[in-house]
Amino acid sequence: MPHLSKQEVDRVRKVKSKQNEDTILRKENVVGLGIGIKMKNGKPTDIPALITYVTKKEPLKNLKDEDVVPEVIEGVDTDVIEIGIPTIENGGKADTMRTLPSNELSSRVRPVKGGWSVGHPDITAGTAGAIVFNRDESSQVKYYILSNNHVLANSNRASIGDPIIQPGSVDGGKGPEDQVATLSRFIPIDLTPDVRLEDHDNVVDAAIAEGSIQELDREVYWSGYVKGWIPKESVEVGTRIKKTGRTTGYTTGEILAVDATLDINFGNNQVARFHDQILTSNISEGGDSGSLVTDSENRAVGLLFAGSPQVTILNHIENVKNLLNIDFM
Repeated sequence: MPHLSKQEVDRVRKVKSKQNEDTILRKENVVGLGIGIKMKNGKPTDIPALITYVTKKEPLKNLKDEDVVPEVIEGVDTDVIEIGIPTIENGGKADTMRTLPSNELSSRVRPVKGGWSVGHPDITAGTAGAIVFNRDESSQVKYYILSNNHVLANSNRASIGDPIIQPGSVDGGKGPEDQVATLSRFIPIDLTPDVRLEDHDNVVDAAIAEGSIQELDREVYWSGYVKGWIPKESVEVGTRIKKTGRTTGYTTGEILAVDATLDINFGNNQVARFHDQILTSNISEGGDSGSLVTDSENRAVGLLFAGSPQVTILNHIENVKNLLNIDFM
């Protein structure tokens, strides 16, 4: 995949205005809009484009006039790409979770490393992304498991102080013997029907749970130690990325789009619209939610939280860091 320069992204971003975005997101089958590279005959070109993501790509003759995406908007090429229905990847119902051998990342491990099964007792399982820290007002250092709100805080339903178990409940984890941390902070998620989709202001699905440094390990299994992070403005289409997650283990891919707005299925007839997201090639399955995604130099790029058979979706790590007030060692 060719890289897009900051200047190319900025040019497309001007066209991805609120007005144009709202117009496109109202079209039939549309679930997102992002900035990427135009595809032709299944292969990437070198043309920057405003990408419309749809659940199912239909022939033009089957669409109403108002549901057709123009080939060019304000001088910028467009493209339409089918990605199915983007869904959070905590695995859903227990009977649909992929069962893993006991010696893999679904098993109990101490100290806990990034990449292993973890979760609130009321969910199936997600992934511990990495061990992070911050300093409180007394300059005391505290250590946390970083993952998603929907993994550690059960999509807003949990309470601060709730136990976090490792492995997750679908992998046999039970409290109190498997409690490894305590829910400390989560960023609330706007969800339908409580909040109108058009009014959603989501940028991260993120939470942290405090644990003892004796039971937490900064290493991400198979990937190594995190070496800093990449600011939003430096995240580029075409960058090679990697992650370790509870279900698919160590996988690699590339960034397909940035500045994406996407409607994510949270189950229970709830949808959340997220802004300022990263789309990558498919590197995940249910249970990988919460995985930390890094570049080839082990710099944190994003926090994995959703996907479809075609793509994986990440929060920018800069947004996660700032909203949770955390850092990597």
